[in-house]
Amino acid sequence: MKNVDTVQPLGHAPAAGSSHPTWAPAAKDAVGTALGTGRLWFTMAQGIVTEVYYPRPDIPQLKDLGFIIADDQGFWVELKRLGQYSVVWHDDAIPAITVEHTHARFKLVLRICADPRCDVLLVDYSLTGDPGLQLYVLAAPRIGADAAHNAAGTGEWAGRPVLWAAHGPYGLALAAVDREGRTALLQRSVGVVGASDGWQDFHHNGAMRWHYAAAGPGEVALTAQLSTTGTLALGLSTSREAAATLALEALCHGFDACWESYCGAWARWLDGIPWPAGLDSVLSDGGRRLLRRSAAVIKSHADHTFPGAFVASLSVPWGESNPSLGGYHLVWARDLVETAGALAAMGCLDDALQILIYLMATQQADGHWLQNQWLGGKPFWQGIQLDETAFPILLASSLAERGALGAVQVHDMVRRALTFIAREGPATGQDRWEEDAGVNTFTLAVTIAALVEGSRFLSGREADCALMLADAWNSRLEAWTWARGTDLARRIGVPGYYIRTAPADVLIEAGARSERVPIKNRAHVVNPEADDQLAIDCLQLARYGLRTVNDPAMSASITAIDAVLRCDTPNGPVWHRYTGDGYGEHPDGAPFDGWGRGRGWPLLTGERGHIALLAGLNAGPYLDSMMWMAGKGGLLPEQVWDENAIAERGLYPGQASGSAMPLVWAHAEFIKLALSMAAGAPVDRPALTWARYGGQRPQLDYALWQPRQRIRKLTAGQHLRVLLPEPGRVHWGRDGWQQRIDTETEDWGLGHVALLPVSDLPAGSVVDFTFYQPLRDAWQGEDFHITVV
Repeated sequence: MKNVDTVQPLGHAPAAGSSHPTWAPAAKDAVGTALGTGRLWFTMAQGIVTEVYYPRPDIPQLKDLGFIIADDQGFWVELKRLGQYSVVWHDDAIPAITVEHTHARFKLVLRICADPRCDVLLVDYSLTGDPGLQLYVLAAPRIGADAAHNAAGTGEWAGRPVLWAAHGPYGLALAAVDREGRTALLQRSVGVVGASDGWQDFHHNGAMRWHYAAAGPGEVALTAQLSTTGTLALGLSTSREAAATLALEALCHGFDACWESYCGAWARWLDGIPWPAGLDSVLSDGGRRLLRRSAAVIKSHADHTFPGAFVASLSVPWGESNPSLGGYHLVWARDLVETAGALAAMGCLDDALQILIYLMATQQADGHWLQNQWLGGKPFWQGIQLDETAFPILLASSLAERGALGAVQVHDMVRRALTFIAREGPATGQDRWEEDAGVNTFTLAVTIAALVEGSRFLSGREADCALMLADAWNSRLEAWTWARGTDLARRIGVPGYYIRTAPADVLIEAGARSERVPIKNRAHVVNPEADDQLAIDCLQLARYGLRTVNDPAMSASITAIDAVLRCDTPNGPVWHRYTGDGYGEHPDGAPFDGWGRGRGWPLLTGERGHIALLAGLNAGPYLDSMMWMAGKGGLLPEQVWDENAIAERGLYPGQASGSAMPLVWAHAEFIKLALSMAAGAPVDRPALTWARYGGQRPQLDYALWQPRQRIRKLTAGQHLRVLLPEPGRVHWGRDGWQQRIDTETEDWGLGHVALLPVSDLPAGSVVDFTFYQPLRDAWQGEDFHITVV
């Protein structure tokens, strides 16, 4: 065994050429963080530590920390390529992880946790087997999420050997001790990835022969020979020296003490969840394990700097080929409220309320929320998704229903969000899959529910306006999004179905359903017409009580969805998002690179399970399918592979693809389905919406016209309401501008309404109108005509 003091450092490591650094595989075995004062998050994949984040879960600092086993005679194996390992979560749900790697010549046992007292990741290790084998650690820093400008070095701190790296305001240090507390970093080297890193050393020499003292700036890596048993400490701080101090402090404290403290905090949180009675009768043992683990997964994605902020996943989809800085370690308002819905259903009302407060703090001036954002609120993508403006209102109402708002005042947040919805809806700039603009059934379900639920925080005309919009949009769902007698419908054997997304022009001209809607993740395809595209999104109409599952339109759509979007795998059925989806691996299994072929989503199996529950059927098989689709570490993936196995790419039907794993939204859906089964109804259904509609299409004594949704007909006996975003005067008449009248709008809070008394007009009459806007001192410059039928 060589000691670092006997090896002469070679100076600065040679650099590589151009580099395009990527991330670790997206399919994780585990995620974790300490529930104390620490600000460090870790993930695991392929049996090793992968990304480590500090001081927030949107700032990765390390790509991976792995191991090589070698005998200094030419034999060597890298553990992450070996693939023979098991993963065990402490007490099934606590993210203190034990990994056991096995080989004919050795066994390596790793225990991993974060120090709850400081920002240090601890890895306890024990190598047994062939006594001629030695253990080496390889670490790939990504300081500040930037691989291109890291500097690395070997050194000493407080008289103890360390490896470290730094860039900008962050530093990383790696130290180790054996069982007697002596230094366990023996040979050490740093290098530039692809030229002088430790892997290249073993690849070229079959042993550790390089001992460079400095490397970078660039994409760097750290390598060291370790004792066969001991503890590694990876410290992160504002400088490499501070990181080294933290690492050494954690080692002095001892691994077992940190493990016990870490596990104790998690056990107290998990034991404090007030799970409802009746769960044992509807869940299998595996279901109960995944339920508790799902709760821990959600909690592990919470930030400690911005309370209430949760990232969507501690992974980068197809990370091994993806250089994206964002990945899924960002905040989406939709995912965040789905997470809050699970926490509220679990009884973790303080956590759900903190999410609402975070959302209130990051609401934009005009009332909407960003498409997604960094934890501190800085925009990442900037599309407009109307459901993301509606979801926080549903959360506020859900907490109010539970008496959990406390002193938090939500009226201003609700009013601004509903004003935005009233002005921009019912069409959305993007659907929930962040692709197409238009009228989407999922978005409609959420926004209509938000209008109803938000009315509880309003009063007078303001509340009336919210309910008027909700009723009017609900009454026109089929006029906008139902396709009848299409080729697809005839092939399936149904009269019609709710389409994926109707072009926004459908709000003005019904024939717009024949316009083509793009499928944005497919290359070299002719975009089909809107009424030939089917999606699973319409299920939300039943889940939120706008339609019953037995409604003819909903029943036909469910039949169509099961016929076209369902895929059966060895682990159970899974559903695709929509026909022609391109967000997934290529047919040959190559990673998604802007286009591909969409795969099945386990969370959609959960959505389909809620519909089975509403139909009075057993939702257990859907929950079990989600459970069986979990990965080796019991985490739920965004997508599963749903074609024949491609072993060389690690793709097997019913198992995780290269997409994000875990997906917090999927774990939230698993929790909600389990709790819905115990409750006998969806636990996230909006109470006021369910009570108002009961699944029935509203029958109205008025017709509503808006600049963005221009009706052409009203039924005899209805009066006409014109809703404008600002004050106005409606100039109107009948049958060719006879009997002209001016009607001033009234302020209804979310907009300005003119009531036109035309209910006495017989069928065949025509209402003619235009309007003047005094704030702009301008007439609309266009005449509108509505026929009485």
